[in-house]
Amino acid sequence: MNKSVLNIVTVLSLTLLSVTALNASAREFVMSYDGFYDRLKVVNKGDFQYARVNFYISDIGTNEACAIKSGTILTENNEYPLNYTEQAQLLLPFDKQLDTDKAVIVVQPQNPVHDCQLKLQIEANELEGLSFTKQSLFTIHTELDELLADLSGFFVSKLMWFLLPEQKGVVVTFKKPMHFDDESIECKKSVCYFAVADNWQDDTKELADIADVIKVTPWITK
Repeated sequence: MNKSVLNIVTVLSLTLLSVTALNASAREFVMSYDGFYDRLKVVNKGDFQYARVNFYISDIGTNEACAIKSGTILTENNEYPLNYTEQAQLLLPFDKQLDTDKAVIVVQPQNPVHDCQLKLQIEANELEGLSFTKQSLFTIHTELDELLADLSGFFVSKLMWFLLPEQKGVVVTFKKPMHFDDESIECKKSVCYFAVADNWQDDTKELADIADVIKVTPWITK
């Protein structure tokens, strides 16, 4: 995987989120909601079944989750609680009114000395009822590729087309170490890389238990 290209796309996306980390002792994050709304709108417009764009607060040095102490969504006249997970994922509503009201997201990490950042992740992690087959991975791979292209937007696709990432397949994170007798699948403990091919579209043989899958993310090679 060429991390530099993926980082370029991520940085462009995060830059447009208008993120500001205040230099207060609590390392409080204040972020404009409109950037989140624009990316959530891309997902909703595309009508993706599995692909999502998710937002996390992570440690800059280790990339581990920065546990959240509290969170709030603020507008000029109203205040709403911010929902989040133990993995520091921000569960933001897709709400046109919040965008119109120029809402801001305020997040306070549990550890006041943590050096945290906002992380945008394209992934599929709501897979209940799906069989873990090459056919299903082909579907998810196609959706993730389309969403990545949509989120890259005009700036990358038109002006910096040579930086567009090429998606070879998908990376699947499991709850336990895995091994597959297939040359197109490479596993490193609980993380496996699937080189998705066109002939996977009709392969319905079950490869593993979907309950063991934590998430599926794009495998970027360029």
